[in-house]
Amino acid sequence: MAVATKKVWTDEELMRIKHEGKVELVDGEVKLMTPAGLEQGWINARLTVKLGNYILRRRLGFIFDAQTGFRPRRNMRAPDFSFVSREKLPQGKLPKGFGRIPPDLAVEVLGLNETFDDYEEKVSEYLSWGVRLIWLVDPNTQKVMVVRQNGERQVLKGNDVLSGEDVVPGFKVKVKNIFA
Repeated sequence: MAVATKKVWTDEELMRIKHEGKVELVDGEVKLMTPAGLEQGWINARLTVKLGNYILRRRLGFIFDAQTGFRPRRNMRAPDFSFVSREKLPQGKLPKGFGRIPPDLAVEVLGLNETFDDYEEKVSEYLSWGVRLIWLVDPNTQKVMVVRQNGERQVLKGNDVLSGEDVVPGFKVKVKNIFA
């Protein structure tokens, strides 16, 4: 009887894949990610600018876009926005390959017809890596699910305030302003 095995991908092989767009590696399979729609991309870009400027002005650490892969374990994921604190990379020298450390904050902006439940596997993986704070931003319902390192979840909407908590200290935005 033949046993099917999944390819073990090296970082170098993944970086050489000819594909215009985001790629993730999940359980030995390369997943080509669907490009964002205009609304999803606009929300992600605005949040990236707002959050990124806040982080950079305060020299809290390093910000990364959706094309950046993190691979602290076997799988490689690419959050829509991610932040790594200065303490994790104290010399400020960034490796040329994928991040072998987890981000402190991972943000995912849901696409059309996606729900929070569709991200459960990814959230579980981020938590297993040690990601301290996860934001799932849902343009479809105009809600944000906050997932903390201990697994606690909170759904925010409207006038609720999304906070960087102890991961991005002092950052706050009303949820409704993410979608306006």
